[in-house]
Amino acid sequence: MKSTIRFFLCITLVIFVSSCSSDDDIASDAEIANEEVIEYFKDIALGFEFGSASRVTRKWNTDMKIFVGGNPSDALTNELNKIVNEINNLTTDGFSVSIVDSSSQSNFFIFFGSGDDYADLYPGQEGFVESNWGLFSIFWLDNQLNSGHMYVDIFRANAIEQRHLLREELTQSLGLARDSFRYDDSIFQSEWTRTTEYSEIDRELIRLLYHPDMNVGLDENEVDPILRNILFAN
Repeated sequence: MKSTIRFFLCITLVIFVSSCSSDDDIASDAEIANEEVIEYFKDIALGFEFGSASRVTRKWNTDMKIFVGGNPSDALTNELNKIVNEINNLTTDGFSVSIVDSSSQSNFFIFFGSGDDYADLYPGQEGFVESNWGLFSIFWLDNQLNSGHMYVDIFRANAIEQRHLLREELTQSLGLARDSFRYDDSIFQSEWTRTTEYSEIDRELIRLLYHPDMNVGLDENEVDPILRNILFAN
């Protein structure tokens, strides 16, 4: 009988210790995850892949109003609506994306067609469309984005690839304009992928850039404490 009681007490102690360790591990995992988000934000949200623009935060200071041109399929139209809804559900600083019926109402143009036809509309893209099935260009004043355009090649890319390109180019047009090799399932993966959904860390980057506490024009050192305040306050 004494042996049985002693054994029960030992098991109880082990369970208690394990429980305490588990809570510590959960806290530690959350901190590690936040550190990864911070580093990935700095990879993706500061500057551009090409050109000499400074590596600082940029985002839209007005709503993005999209006009669609070319020949989108029903699947692409549905996908665009889905992406817009996902973005709007992640932003909390008053910014939103909408699709408008007239180019005169818009400040962003999405073209579904061939690279050559896109280059006819925007001659500056002529040297890029041959090797890129999707492209975006955005413009800003005082680091506040205010207009842009993009295209998805509906002839060279298949249906899944078109959905991927639409999500990638539109999301990068928000100011998350760089690529990275870090996460295979990220929409910002540098290697060619066919990802058609945001990963959890992708959603975090959109949420952080369009958080009320996030400002434009912040470099790597300036953005760090703001990211920490947002992430560790939650």
